[in-house]
Amino acid sequence: MSARYTVNEQEPDVQVLVPKKEKKPKRNMDDLKKELALDEHKISLEELCERVKTDPVNGLTSSQAAEFLERDGPNALTPPKTTPEWIKFCKNLFGGFSTLLWTGAILCFIAYGIDAATIKNRENLSADYLYLGFVLVAVVVLTGIFQYYQESKSSKIMDSFKNMVPAQAIVIRDGEKCQILAEKIVIGDVVIVKGGDKIPADLRIYSCQNMKVDNSSLTGEAEPQSRGIECTHENPVETKNIAFFSTNCVEGSGQGIVIKCGDNTVMGRIATLASGLSSGETPIAREIAHFIHIITGVAVFLGVLFLIISLALGYRWILAVVYLIGIIVANVPEGLLATVTVCLTLTAKRMARKNCLVKNLEAVETLGSTSTICSDKTGTLTQNRMTVAHMWFDNQIVEADTTEDQSGECGDMKSETWVALSRIALLCNRASFLQGQENVPILKRETAGDASESALLKCVELSLGDVEGRRLKNTKVAEIPFNSTNKYQVSIHETEDPNDKRYLLVMKGAPERILDRCNRIMNKGAAETMTQEWKDDFESAYMELGGLGERVLGFCHEYLPVDQFPPGFQFDSEDVNFPLENLTFVGLMSMIDPPRAAVPDAVGKCRSAGIKVIMVTGDHPITAKAIAKGVGIISEGNETVEDMANRLNIPLSEINPRDAKACVIHGSKLTDITNEQLDDILKNHTEIVFARTSPQQKLIIVEGCQRLGAIVAVTGDGVNDSPALKQADIGVAMGISGSDVSKQAADMILLDDNFASIVTGVEEGRLIFDNLKKSIAYTLTSNIPEITPFLLFIMIGIPLPLGTVTILFIDLGTDMLPAISLAYEQAESDIMKRQPRDPMKDRLVNERLISLAYGQIGMLQALAGFFSYFVVMMHNGFLPLRLINIRADWDDRSLNNVLDSYGQEWTYESRKALEYTTNTAFFLSIVIVQWADLIISKTRRLSILQQGMRNKVLIIGLFEETILATFLAFCPELDVALKMYPLEWPWWFLPMPFALIIFFYDEIRRLIIRRYPGGWVEQETYY
Repeated sequence: MSARYTVNEQEPDVQVLVPKKEKKPKRNMDDLKKELALDEHKISLEELCERVKTDPVNGLTSSQAAEFLERDGPNALTPPKTTPEWIKFCKNLFGGFSTLLWTGAILCFIAYGIDAATIKNRENLSADYLYLGFVLVAVVVLTGIFQYYQESKSSKIMDSFKNMVPAQAIVIRDGEKCQILAEKIVIGDVVIVKGGDKIPADLRIYSCQNMKVDNSSLTGEAEPQSRGIECTHENPVETKNIAFFSTNCVEGSGQGIVIKCGDNTVMGRIATLASGLSSGETPIAREIAHFIHIITGVAVFLGVLFLIISLALGYRWILAVVYLIGIIVANVPEGLLATVTVCLTLTAKRMARKNCLVKNLEAVETLGSTSTICSDKTGTLTQNRMTVAHMWFDNQIVEADTTEDQSGECGDMKSETWVALSRIALLCNRASFLQGQENVPILKRETAGDASESALLKCVELSLGDVEGRRLKNTKVAEIPFNSTNKYQVSIHETEDPNDKRYLLVMKGAPERILDRCNRIMNKGAAETMTQEWKDDFESAYMELGGLGERVLGFCHEYLPVDQFPPGFQFDSEDVNFPLENLTFVGLMSMIDPPRAAVPDAVGKCRSAGIKVIMVTGDHPITAKAIAKGVGIISEGNETVEDMANRLNIPLSEINPRDAKACVIHGSKLTDITNEQLDDILKNHTEIVFARTSPQQKLIIVEGCQRLGAIVAVTGDGVNDSPALKQADIGVAMGISGSDVSKQAADMILLDDNFASIVTGVEEGRLIFDNLKKSIAYTLTSNIPEITPFLLFIMIGIPLPLGTVTILFIDLGTDMLPAISLAYEQAESDIMKRQPRDPMKDRLVNERLISLAYGQIGMLQALAGFFSYFVVMMHNGFLPLRLINIRADWDDRSLNNVLDSYGQEWTYESRKALEYTTNTAFFLSIVIVQWADLIISKTRRLSILQQGMRNKVLIIGLFEETILATFLAFCPELDVALKMYPLEWPWWFLPMPFALIIFFYDEIRRLIIRRYPGGWVEQETYY
């Protein structure tokens, strides 16, 4: 995108807020994904002023400002189109699984309508279809309301960005300073900023004093970045003479010319990119759609098959269509939508207790499907606080304790040189602890000051204690603050020794600058002459610490002679009247944001679970590589091409990149490579670190992983992460350090900012996928004993063995809690040892699950039901052969003398009482065989003896369905309302042998799967 502006030209791909009623040009997402092309930081100030028609002293005139405001619109972010709440509600009401239930309800109403139109005698009209239709509508509406309530936290990405816009800004117009609303700023305005201000637009800095900005929301760097007036880098994000919209000025002051406003700022482009990306369908949504296709296919196949059979048997076509609808509706698992929703909700609550807050229910399972995690570094893999990691003094590197709870080992801290080094770190330091934190662990205390100085302060407090008391005893009398030109900081202090009247000068800064100012070095408490050997030792220590990705500072001091600098001497920091050369070098201290303690173990678990962990950070490659090695993203023994070239001492060009398992890619390289080259990197390297990446590059990396078929989770905390978070299959934001924008763009929030919590989430996600399979297998099995009575009713004309209302009590009553209880089932032992599921092969519902549920266990259940049905009929005088084709006489109200097998006459009322008794027997048979089905559904591979019966909710579910079934069968008056009659106690035992057959059949099946992995039984029945 061109960065050039003239008064009369308008960029074709830029969307701005225009007061006139003109159609806004649509922003091209591909252009937004490209790197920002600016040249305003490279051209001279004169050329810039000419381009934007401004004057750096007097600023714009009021008339110019008004004209530019009219041309470009306000300095504000354009809000995206939002989805109205009623549409979101309708999506919950009519989307996904709900479609199947709505279809079933409509078919019920059609069937009832056909019955009402064709049956002349109103007494013969059954309201069962009408009841079933209303029940299906009630289920889908209640579940839709529940889902909408769970997901009602709507996307507020742009609202978060709005909070980042400063309300007021100071500009120079017509040669005078004035405070205006930030949205009235235009290109060419001269803006004045000072410490504590938010930058109101993208500025080219042309004047500044010790100005530092916090770019963490844009680049992810925790350290404040100094600003200057010189162009220091081709990349506008890296150069020091640009300050970006919505970042904070934390120190100093400066003046700049506005070069970009509103949507055209770097942050505005990120905002538009984040809000313009669509999240796409979640894996579980795709699985549910696939399940609906399977169930619909089975239902339509059975329905059409029996339509043909009905017509062949001589039924009127109207009646045959009613039967077709009945079979299709019978295949609809009414309770499954509620079961799936409740299971996902329970898992979401369980994850919240483990610090994973899920915003979208479907995201619960997505994390379990994840095959690639693109993780940010700062705050996720690391502790998000700079900590002193190493010191170099007395010609040895001493390791500091960087553990979060100070449980690690520390080097020798008794040396006189360490006392001197810690004194400098304490005194030449502007950071301080905030009040009222005496009971807070030192490393977790809040400080005022920048990250490096705070790290030094905490290190000294841990080692010596009472830093504030020590400072009071060593009063500061003069100071030269750090600046980017000198790269050092100096302060002069009185000493705490009452007998020593000398002033102590302490200095810290860039190690090479500090060493250049020293002619002596302290060794074991004594000053020695700085020799070349000492300089070589310093150089090797500096390189070693720098190679660990640590920020290294040098420290020196000097006691000023009392004859030249007597007590009360007036030191001048402007016109320096004290020595800054020939000092005594004391040592080095290096700092890093150390890895979190739990991360290496978590990365190891990800690797054993087949999940690829990629680090994507805005930080420097050396630091990123050091942390990646520290946490195991680059595992021990694996080399990058640079490592191989160094080891073999050959040029980089002679190394084949594919020979290196690990690689560290600089963001600048990503700018020049094609999608195919990126795919090649992602395919051929198992351990990858992307460093110095921009928000657009993070997004491109995520898209590259998705192109290769990966299900991608992205972690991030800054505004710069929001496009990648939105594009990912599941975006994971940080709850503590995360910006509002990243939290709104994400699907899940880590409440403790800890990468290890993601691994917990993966485990829970895999578990719920397994358990949903079990719930669905359990629920679908009872479809066969519910459908087959209707099929025999049509085909051989027997009295209906199972009524519609009874089916509803199974699906929405006795089966509901047991199905939900499977969500509480513990993981089978291999859950985090297997590879991520293949979304194309390992489906939630596959042919093997349907085959087992319908063709095997379901058939055994149907046999149990018909066995009970025929035994009750026989007990009352109707042998099986007598029941064939009896239906027409059986349902005729005018016939009161139907004969049974023994010649007894049965009235219509007594026949119906017997029919309802058989319905109850069939119902209870299903409940009893579902006991066995529930127990076998607990595990897909292990024996029940291995898995155990520790699921208390499942045991309660077994009792609940039994008690409910007993209540329905024996409660007085229910025979009228629900057409369920009491049974004699011996009839309760009729289905129990079938329950035992189901249990042992499945135990043997799973035993064969364990004994012969990959064999025929596993291929055909392992779902």
